[in-house]
Amino acid sequence: MKYKGSCHCGRVAFEVDGEIDGAVACNCSICQRKGSLLWFVARDKLHLLTPDDAASTYTFNKRAIKHRFCPTCGIHPYGEGSDPAGKAMVAINLRCLEGVDLAAIPVQEYDGRSL
Repeated sequence: MKYKGSCHCGRVAFEVDGEIDGAVACNCSICQRKGSLLWFVARDKLHLLTPDDAASTYTFNKRAIKHRFCPTCGIHPYGEGSDPAGKAMVAINLRCLEGVDLAAIPVQEYDGRSL
C-alpha cells in the first residue's frame, strides 16, 4: 500500500510503500520528547515529493541515525539509518501519515534509553 505523509506545513512531503504491521514507541531521549510512533521500512520504499534539502538533519550520540525534521514547522516525519546488517532503512513517524488509524496498529515499546 502507498501512504502519503508530510510535516505540518508541507515543506517536507513523501510517499512510502509497504504494509503497516506494527509500530515502535521508543523511550530514548529524542523519541520520547517527539512522541513519534515509528514504522521501519527499507530506504528505497521512501519517495520524497519535496527536495531532500527541504528537511534539516539532527544527529546525536553515535550519530548513526539522521533525524530528519522540517526547519519551518519543526515536525519530525522520518529518520534515516541502517539495520544491523547495514541495509539502509527509514523510520517513518506514523503520526505524519494521512488516513492511518493509529488505534488499530499494535505498538511495541522499545527501551532505547538503555542503548
